[in-house]
Order: sequence, then C-alpha cells, then structure tokens
Amino acid sequence: MMNAGDDGILGGDSSSTAELSFSEKLFRTMITRYRVFRDAITPMVVPRWVFFGLSLVAFAVRIWTAEGWYIVAYGLGIFLLSQLIDFLTPRFNPASIDLDSKGEDEDEMQLPTTSKDDEEFRPFVRKLPEWKFWMKSQVAIFVALALTLTQQANIPVFWPILVLYFFILLTLTMKERIAHMIKYKYVPFSVGKPKHKGKSSD
Repeated sequence: MMNAGDDGILGGDSSSTAELSFSEKLFRTMITRYRVFRDAITPMVVPRWVFFGLSLVAFAVRIWTAEGWYIVAYGLGIFLLSQLIDFLTPRFNPASIDLDSKGEDEDEMQLPTTSKDDEEFRPFVRKLPEWKFWMKSQVAIFVALALTLTQQANIPVFWPILVLYFFILLTLTMKERIAHMIKYKYVPFSVGKPKHKGKSSD
C-alpha cells in the first residue's frame, strides 16, 4: 500500500543525492583546474607582474576617462599598500626574537643581512609570499574594475584630498619600514646563493 508514496519519497531523495553529487563533482573539478592553472603560472613571475601592471594601467585609464569612482581607487591604493608592506615584512619579527634562546628553529628565524662577509645563504622568509601578494593584488584590481560598472560605488569626493592623504600615508609607512630594515640590518630579499660543498681536489 505504501509503494507509490514511498517510491515518490525515495525518488526525491535519490534526485537530491544525485544533485548533491553533481555539485560536489563540479566543485572538485573547479578546484582541480584552479590548481593546475596555479601551478602553471606560478613560475611565470615576470609575465604575471607585467599583466598586473597592465591591469593597473587599465584601471587608472578607466578612472581618468570616467572622472569618477575616486573612492574605489583610494580603497584599491590602500589595499595594495598594505599588501606591499606585508610583502616587505619578515615572517618572524626581529623585535620579538629572543637572541639568547637557542632552539631548533633559530636558523630559520634569522634574516638575510646586508653584510657581504656572511657566506651563509639565508633566504628572506616573507610574511606575505610573492604568489599570494600577486594573487590578492590582481583580484583586488578585478574587483575594483567591477565596482566602476556600478553607480552605487561612485561616491562624490574631493579627490585631491584623497591623493594627498594617500601619498602622506605611503611616505610615512615606507619610512617606518626602511627604518625597521636599517635597525635590524636586513634586506627584504634573499642575499647570496646556496653554496654546495664539493670534494676538494688535491
């Protein structure tokens, strides 16, 4: 007696399960393709940043020709500045490292210094890796370009004030970062190259 009703219920469950399975397959396919794309373009450092520069120029042209969306441009500038600071900041803060303590991770927390007499290769470990820096910045430009297509984001502001405030913030932030580099004697780049010891020839 409950064949018809049960078949309908079971049929609904099976369809929802099949739909969920399709969604999972689609999601996994997108993740797989993204990883393949990421692995393919990760070594292409120069082309990636060239594309970033062209995207930034396209956004600037869009702002200049449209004569609006200055608040979007200001927000993008502040975001890119924060990403740049994280890119130049070491993963381990020298001020918080106990120099007297000796642990297994002591060498990993050391920074590449400006001394030319240091023969040991010390790669600069960034707070924000280069790939994430590029990816976040590129996505931010795409989002900013998309916002220029909506009038809701076109808030009227006096743009010279925003430009002046941005350059003041840029100057103060970079001055603080450079002072931090000078104080702890490090550079935000890997210094030297790995040296492999070979057999000495007699």
